[in-house]
This record gives sequence, structure tokens and C-alpha cells, in this order.
Amino acid sequence: MRPDSDYVLRRQPFFMNIMAQQKKILISQKAALANSPYTPLMEKTGAAIDFIPFFRNEALSSREFRAQRINLAEYTAIVFSSRTVIDAFFKMAEELRVKIPETMKYFCSTENVALYLQKHIVYRKRKIFFGNGTPDSIIASIGPRHTGEKFLIATSGSLSTDITRAFEKTSMNVTAAMFVKPVSEDISKVDLHAYDAIVLYASADVHSLYENFPDFQQGDIQFITFGKSVVKALEEKGLSIALSAPTPQIPSIVKAIEIFLNR
Repeated sequence: MRPDSDYVLRRQPFFMNIMAQQKKILISQKAALANSPYTPLMEKTGAAIDFIPFFRNEALSSREFRAQRINLAEYTAIVFSSRTVIDAFFKMAEELRVKIPETMKYFCSTENVALYLQKHIVYRKRKIFFGNGTPDSIIASIGPRHTGEKFLIATSGSLSTDITRAFEKTSMNVTAAMFVKPVSEDISKVDLHAYDAIVLYASADVHSLYENFPDFQQGDIQFITFGKSVVKALEEKGLSIALSAPTPQIPSIVKAIEIFLNR
């Protein structure tokens, strides 16, 4: 049975109120998969979450890499923390005509990163170790047995990372080299102030923000962050942060968004 017109009119304020209360979140990354934890979060809270990358990663050219004065053949062990950097490393080795020896030791941030090495090497024939995602776990996987190696830390976007800083506290022979650079996306047409909160993951997000909006003013926008580098970049710009992850209380961005929406 169709509702009468009086019923519809009576219900309109209710629906308008629901729409007015809907929170909008912008996440500065590619769209999540259909089975991502963001889907049930949106269903549970009624929030609208958009995914718009603020930058993309590009492998350095051989000319850019040479400027770092790194000789890949000198190293006996390499540290990887992402698949993108793995691809860039082997691409660079090919361009520079450097043959990576079978004796090379690989230390990866997680098992998933380590398994990705299968794309480039015969996995079962190589010496591969991995941690649980933290810099300390990578160092623990090295242990006293491998401390005598000459380590190259392959980085993305910056030579100063949580991993490089952790290694600096050790006595190991370590050099960091950048293989991937961030390139800002064109987000100048995005209405950032249409969002209640913006989630940022990297200092490159902040760089892109100001490259696209040189006169950016925070206003009512709340920033949610993941990682230390983006916190530092925001603070340097004088911007305030609503919530930061990971912490024992806020282990993930999903949890941070849920806390934000329930405030």
C-alpha cells in the first residue's frame, strides 16, 4: 500500500535530519576492496567514505638513482618494506646491468612482502627473513648471525624512515637508498571542506595537499593520521590532528574512524 501524502510529509523532516547528520570521510588512498573493513564500518555508522589518492609512487630513473652514489654490487643484504620498492629495486638493477648474486640476503618487514620476492627470484633458493611489520622485528630477524653483512635499506619517498632510524641505533653497516619517489596527484578540483575528516598516511600526502592548495586553511576539517612521518609534516604546517594511529588504543585507521564517528 502506498503511503498517503500526509505520511510522506510527516516523514520528510526525519529523512532530512538523517542526511544532515551523515559524516563524510576522505581517505588519501586508492579505493579499498569490496571485502575491506571499511564496508561494514560504513554500513554500521552510515558514514560516507571516499578514496582519493593524494600522490602516486614512481620508480626513480637510473639518472636520479646514480645521484645517490650507490653501488648495488657492494651490498650483501637488503631490507625491503613494500612491494613497490621491490619492483623498483630489481628494475634499477636491470637498468644498471647489476647482477644480484644468489648469496644476497633479504630482510623484509612482513611475510607478505617477503613472498612477493617470488616475482623476481627463485624464493626457495635464497636466504630470506621477515619480521612482523615493525622495524624492531626486522632487526630481530637479523640477529647476531647476520650483523656482519653490508646492509642496503631500500626506501620510498625519504631516506629517513622508521626502519632507517631503528637501524641507526645499531652498530651494523647500513646505508639507505631511495628507489621510489612520490609524485603529487591533481586533486585541485576536490572540495576538501565537504569532508568532516581527512585520513593521511604519509608526508607526501601533506606535500600534495599544499601543492594543490597553496593557501589551504584547515577550518573545521579534522585530520586522522597513520604513522609518525605524516604527524611531523602536519605539525610543521601548524595543522591540528584529531586522532593518530597506530597506538595500543587505536591500532588501525578503521578503529580511528570509528572513534571519530562516535564522538
